[in-house]
Amino acid sequence: MKSNIARALLLALPLAAATVAAQAPAPAAGQDKPYKVVDGYKVDKFTMEGFRTWRAAACDRCHGANQEGLVGPSLINSLKTLTKEEFVTTVTNGRLDKGMVSFATNKTVMSNLDALYAYLKGRSDGAITRARVEPMEVGS
Repeated sequence: MKSNIARALLLALPLAAATVAAQAPAPAAGQDKPYKVVDGYKVDKFTMEGFRTWRAAACDRCHGANQEGLVGPSLINSLKTLTKEEFVTTVTNGRLDKGMVSFATNKTVMSNLDALYAYLKGRSDGAITRARVEPMEVGS
């Protein structure tokens, strides 16, 4: 009985994540930063969903818990020069020659790609000063 409940919860997690992401609006067009952050670690709902996507996809296994690189390159450095389009292409198609897998079939990653970019761009820009973020207070 417990295993059936656990299995049902595991199956519901991606759907719940997608629902939360749909509720977290992307930044308005023309805004120069895709994220909003205060105190270096409190972020808006959209950017928070990017952090959750980072964790769900276990990107830290290759890029390190602080995005500073491990087996894979430092995303702090890479996102200083990668365009958003190059980021999307890399995550979607992977870079198999360098060991980067494709996330094209990962629904959580693909439905939250803009939020993931916002989180990582905030880290790369130095606006998000620590890897583990928290939601902003309502009204911030």
